[in-house]
Amino acid sequence: MTGLKISSGELVKRARARIREIETLAAIDMLADPDVVIVDLRDIRERQRSGFIPGSFHCPRGMAEFWVDPDSPYFKPVFAEQKTFVFHCASGWRSALTVATLNDMGFACAHLKDGFNDWAAKGGPVEKPEDD
Repeated sequence: MTGLKISSGELVKRARARIREIETLAAIDMLADPDVVIVDLRDIRERQRSGFIPGSFHCPRGMAEFWVDPDSPYFKPVFAEQKTFVFHCASGWRSALTVATLNDMGFACAHLKDGFNDWAAKGGPVEKPEDD
């Protein structure tokens, strides 16, 4: 295998340099704001295992670009709302890359800088899925 031209870590670093990052405690304060939508990019198994931010909208990482695009057959109307969108993953890497791409597309959004793990560690509310 040939060497990569750029590492994933470098991609994240470049993305973070050009997007809006929200610190965990500030994001916790935003949770009660009805004009803020928290978007969880994590895999469904992560949500089931670790819980999720109450009221968050689940958007699998691989669908984000399609769900925000009104011309896509996969478009989700929540993304047409005039709200502040804050994306998150577990540690802030996937969400940084996602937000950079969505901003490039013209979709204004931010991300939770240190992710769900920091949210939970700092006492942010976490909802657990109900057992079936």
